Order: sequence, then structure tokens, then C-alpha cells
Amino acid sequence: MRVSAKADYALRALIEIAVRSDGSAVSAEQLGKAQDIPHGFLQAILADLRRADIVVSQRGQSGGWRFARGPETVTVADVIRAVDGPLVSVYGLRPEAVAYGESAQVLQHVWIAARSSLRGVFEGVSIQDLADGTLPPEVASLTADEDAWQPH
Repeated sequence: MRVSAKADYALRALIEIAVRSDGSAVSAEQLGKAQDIPHGFLQAILADLRRADIVVSQRGQSGGWRFARGPETVTVADVIRAVDGPLVSVYGLRPEAVAYGESAQVLQHVWIAARSSLRGVFEGVSIQDLADGTLPPEVASLTADEDAWQPH
């Protein structure tokens, strides 16, 4: 799986909003500077997140961006879907929509299993978890395996 720059930037911007304990709106300029995200790219990302009802914009002198709902209810999966679309696609199709010839039908099961595994992690981690610097035990345990840190 590849994590796009767009998804990475979106998650970093949301963490930056979530770590502000007073819940105040944060300007796109502040977010970009804090996380080294190009301004134009960030504006497009924030627009995607607004369309997904993850953030809202506030106008005025104390304006900026804040969560539309609690960061504990927004998952990594929600963010990736908002900016990149489905977690897993095969030639732009969802895995359940892919059709193969008889000898390769089992490949569809691989794509479905991969999506299920990704969901297990991405739907189990909230933006608040990331802002708190913690992971749910079932996700944290996956990083305890030394082999998980090795490139293959």
C-alpha cells in the first residue's frame, strides 16, 4: 500500500488541530508552517476534509479550521477516504467489483483480505489517539514485531 502525500498531509494537519487543547480554530497558514505543508496543497486538502464533514472553517479574525465533530470520532480511515477515496482499489474498482477468469478468481480474495486488514488498523485509530501519541493495544502490538520494521 502507498500512503499518498495528500493523506499524510491531511493526517498531520488534523493532528495539529487536535493537539490544541482549547479547541480554537487554526489558520491554514499556521497548520502549513507547523507541519511544513505547501499552502496551496493544504487548502485543497482542507476543502476535501470539509466536504467529508471532518472539519469546518470559521471566518473572521479568530477564524481558521476546527473539527466538525470530536477528533476521537474521526479515524485514519475516514481521512484517507476523504482525500484519496477507497482504502483499496484495483484499477479504480472496489475489490468486490473486480472480475477475474476462473484460474485467477482467488486473487479477488487477496484484495478483499488486504482491505480487511487495512480497515482493522485504519478504522481503529482516531485522530485523538494520534494527537495523544498513543495507539490502541491491538494496533500497537503490530509494531512490536521486529520484522514489521524491516523493509522487504
